[in-house]
Amino acid sequence: MTQLNVAIVGSGIIGANHAEAIARHPRLRTKALVDARIEAAEALAAKLDPHPSVHLTLTEALAAHDIDLVSICTPSGLHIAAAEETLAAGAHLLVEKPLDTDLAKARAFAKVAEAAAGRGLVASVVSQHRFDPATAALLGAVRAGRLGRITSAVVSMPWWRDQAYYDSADWRGTWAFDGGGALANQGIHLVDQMLALLGRPAEVYAQTALVCHERIEVEDLAAATIRFASGALAVLHATTGAWPGLPVRLALHGTEGSAVLHDDQLESFHTAGDPGTGAADLVPPAELYGAAKAADGFVTGHLRQYEDIVEAIETGRDPGVRIQDGLLALGLVRAVYVSAALGRPVSFDEVLDGAHDDVKPDTKGAHQ
Repeated sequence: MTQLNVAIVGSGIIGANHAEAIARHPRLRTKALVDARIEAAEALAAKLDPHPSVHLTLTEALAAHDIDLVSICTPSGLHIAAAEETLAAGAHLLVEKPLDTDLAKARAFAKVAEAAAGRGLVASVVSQHRFDPATAALLGAVRAGRLGRITSAVVSMPWWRDQAYYDSADWRGTWAFDGGGALANQGIHLVDQMLALLGRPAEVYAQTALVCHERIEVEDLAAATIRFASGALAVLHATTGAWPGLPVRLALHGTEGSAVLHDDQLESFHTAGDPGTGAADLVPPAELYGAAKAADGFVTGHLRQYEDIVEAIETGRDPGVRIQDGLLALGLVRAVYVSAALGRPVSFDEVLDGAHDDVKPDTKGAHQ
């Protein structure tokens, strides 16, 4: 079992979290750190043992070392360029969510990643909550038909980010580098979980607003109704304006059962086929809502995804989250923004295929 050398591009908060997750995996080693702010890479390198080398560009890191896997943790608008360079160099890829800020670029890159998969390269988008035990158990139950035909879902992310969060970096809250606000940056995790559980969307009708933050271009509130190809309907709500910040909640309903994920744990699970079955029968006690959560849960989530990627590299199977999955999540976020800008429902397929690439996002009702 050989060790895999990893280069992390981006040495901020997310890059540091990746470095800690990599340090916990016996097969992975952070070999290089890349950041245009060399002092940030040097500060993170000093915390790691052994110390990785530091570089201003990914090109430098790839030339200096035999890199097996590149983890991209830069601002979202810089993702695709680094991802393309990674696959061109013959390295495996993990790119943070969202896939990019530009759906057209992401659409083109998905084809590049598909071709790279034919050469044996693994490419994945970070969506670590798919690997949460409660989410994985519920997804298994849905695929086994235990909830019958899925009819509806209610998904909510009532989070809080103060003004200092957006003021902490020039790229935060911009369309070019953040790709959107509460939905694109924070809520995309719930978008991905919703897609995994309900399948492909058909139509989106949404509104967005900037209600309680200043000096940002993007929304801090989004609300949408989504009709899926299956006929199921869902309500999606995401905000960074809900003080003091409450846990995310996903309620899923079907013809033979219902379930609720609350704060990434399983709150309830009931099925008509086995009325005596409850949440405690589906997941371990630690995954039930209300159980104490580990302080390092953020790192653990990323570690689970790294475990999936290493297994995919070893076995040649697809990763648990493919580039195509990241494209669909970005497409749904974009469909919300397009619908809000046009003030009408939009076809998901039309948005994904580029029919509305020229529509500029809007934040109606913006606070000035």
